[in-house]
Amino acid sequence: MKKSKAYEKLVEAGIKPSVQRIAILEYMMTHNIHPTVETVYNALVGKIQTLSVTTVYNTLRMFAEKGVAQMVTIDEHRVCYDGFTDPHVHFFCKQCGKVFDVQDLPAPTIGEGMAVDGHQVNEVQLYYRGLCSECAKHETK
Repeated sequence: MKKSKAYEKLVEAGIKPSVQRIAILEYMMTHNIHPTVETVYNALVGKIQTLSVTTVYNTLRMFAEKGVAQMVTIDEHRVCYDGFTDPHVHFFCKQCGKVFDVQDLPAPTIGEGMAVDGHQVNEVQLYYRGLCSECAKHETK
């Protein structure tokens, strides 16, 4: 039996695969929309009746800790997740609330033992805020 990419990625990260974890990771790998916990839950609860918001929350947090997903903190009210874990920049639209990957800009990087003003750096998040191209079009009309 051939294992899915999500299954293999979980095993490589040292995470015990379960039906819920595989489904959540497969969703993250196939939906580049930077979903919130609620978005993932709503997308999967029809397929997995035993799924709970708490399970999705705990799973996504664990994925972020193990490097399987990236947690993107927009502000104190919004946290979303990204299944694309390579370093990259994000853009947050203040009008529609969508988060986009920005590929044209150099990604923030962390070197071995990197420090800023004597502080050890473990993670870098960079995102821009403004109006996305769609919202900007409607703004100018």
